Amino acid sequence: MKNSVVLPSDFNGLRVHFVGIKGTGMVALVEILKARGAVITGSDVSERFYTDEILDKLGISAMPFGEQNVTSEINLVVYSSAYSPDKNPDLAQAVKLNIPMMLYSEALGAISSTAFSAGICGVHGKTTTTGITGTLLRELDLSSQVLAGSIISSFGNSCTMTKLIDERKNFFVAETCEYQRHFMAFDPKMIILTSVESDHQDYYPTFADIQNAFVDYICKLPENGTLIYCADDKGAVETAEIARSKRPDIKYIPYGENAGGDYRISFGKVEGGRQYFTLSGIGEFCLCVPGTHNVRNSAAAIALCIELLKEDSKNPCDYYEALARGLEKFSGGKRRSEIIARKNNSFGDEIVFLDDYGHHPTAIRTTLKGYRDFYRNHMIIVDFMSHTYTRTQALLEEFASSFEYADVVIFNKIYGSAREDASAANVTGKTLYDRALKYAKTYGNIVIYAEEFDEASKVGLEILSKKCDSRFGDGYLFVTMGAGDNWKVGKKIIDSI
Repeated sequence: MKNSVVLPSDFNGLRVHFVGIKGTGMVALVEILKARGAVITGSDVSERFYTDEILDKLGISAMPFGEQNVTSEINLVVYSSAYSPDKNPDLAQAVKLNIPMMLYSEALGAISSTAFSAGICGVHGKTTTTGITGTLLRELDLSSQVLAGSIISSFGNSCTMTKLIDERKNFFVAETCEYQRHFMAFDPKMIILTSVESDHQDYYPTFADIQNAFVDYICKLPENGTLIYCADDKGAVETAEIARSKRPDIKYIPYGENAGGDYRISFGKVEGGRQYFTLSGIGEFCLCVPGTHNVRNSAAAIALCIELLKEDSKNPCDYYEALARGLEKFSGGKRRSEIIARKNNSFGDEIVFLDDYGHHPTAIRTTLKGYRDFYRNHMIIVDFMSHTYTRTQALLEEFASSFEYADVVIFNKIYGSAREDASAANVTGKTLYDRALKYAKTYGNIVIYAEEFDEASKVGLEILSKKCDSRFGDGYLFVTMGAGDNWKVGKKIIDSI
């Protein structure tokens, strides 16, 4: 059922309290509303997260949960789905005072209704695609706000980008999430669809279940709305075709190697920390982050920006140089192939430490293939922590076979979810390791099981302390990968070198 709360067109002076304010999506929403003039307070746990840096810059301190945080002066309470009125004192007080409340996804949807909005969705790549889109929009004379699901370095280490030129014509672009159909609260005029495949098995037991959610989201587009979809992703192509059968009025724009039209990709050389590609109807571009998947994400972002330029009655041909310049400025996001540190061991071998959020077999394989192309002469060591027991169990074989491009893989215990019963699970990190041993014989790599982070960091440090094999003239690449907190493994090693 749609939330009945309607946000005002003018946010100046609106007093909004955020429950669970340190969440990545929540803090991004805080940035958006504060930029529009709202007065923000918030509450959360005392543990410090990377989002605290953003709150510090905004001059906002997260308060401990408590009924005293919510007074009659508050106009609206926005809360994370991790909290509920029957257990959280802030929300219980809001109910008592009859203050309007909205889930994060509902508030995001309400904001989208106040502008010409574009939603970026897909099982993989939506955060990076959103980050690239915002980086491009910074170079264009369009009044825009962009909300990503992570800190984007080219946003000034923020989750959002704001460029307000003319408030009468404001474009709003946001990452929109398929989990529990959260994106159905969004009000899109355009959509980017990066990929569709089985995921979130606790909510979508079958591929058809998750595909139907994406179809329903696409069908939210208004008459003659626009869908930009990846022609190289089988699930995205099938989903677009199902949507086309229901909504032939929508404008369907494919991108990728298999696309026709302006956004057909031709991959070029990879050298000097850059990869080059051409879009058939636009021109040549250069990207400074690894992976062919990120070239596809770039093509989607460029397509969306061109469509927004058209919507603003501008000639896209006049903006090629601005788009190319903007793309070169994109340097990734938090936990998206993020370079954490560069160190040297006692033999002088360089060690590049990366952290990446990849937590689905397709994302793992694609990302590691990108590293192999980008860091050609490095020995690649991956510390992997699988996220959720249901996902690991449903995709066990796919996970086990997804590390072809790594030289060494260290498997940790599974990072469970609060929505699961770990005691009932019949799969563990050791199960995944045992299954991966079979593929290690084929790939010629080494797999190790180190359940806890202390053990994993000792294993990693032992490898990195040795003289690098002569096959890898440029040194080591150490990658912590997953949606859990195994980034701590990399930090422990960095602190020990």
